[in-house]
Amino acid sequence: METLIVHPENKAQLNAVKQVLKAMKISFEKKEKPYNPEFVEKILQGDKDFKEGNFTKVDLDNLWK
Repeated sequence: METLIVHPENKAQLNAVKQVLKAMKISFEKKEKPYNPEFVEKILQGDKDFKEGNFTKVDLDNLWK
């Protein structure tokens, strides 16, 4: 048999796929790939810093200087 990987775009699609699989008695497994918590914290900190004005704007002419 082959394995299918499904990429639903929203929760409604996900629920529909799960219901169809259950109705057809097709086994499936759920795997989540959470981001590394340290990476998430850095991204959130960067967003916070940007919103607070803590960033440096670099002019394109000076980008490689």
